[in-house]
Amino acid sequence: MKIAVVTLTLSLITAPAYAMCVGTNTFQSCTDNSGNNYTINRMGNTTMMQGNNYRTGSNWNQTSTTFGNTTFHNGVDKDGDSWSSTCVNGFCN
Repeated sequence: MKIAVVTLTLSLITAPAYAMCVGTNTFQSCTDNSGNNYTINRMGNTTMMQGNNYRTGSNWNQTSTTFGNTTFHNGVDKDGDSWSSTCVNGFCN
């Protein structure tokens, strides 16, 4: 229990993350205080994001496509591993 309280307390003291984005509804370029830079492209029912972190040298990407109440997500994480998820009515696998 003491570990959980200490962890919770420390998480409340850390600085909140923020992102600054410029662009339009269809294309944005963003940066945040964790060293991440990323672009967001929206075309119809598809959103594509590509990012990198200049501090760590990592890269990642994600594509999300929505059909009705179902959204398909897939991408590559910072370690180069592919992943995917499907969300239906807000519930994801």
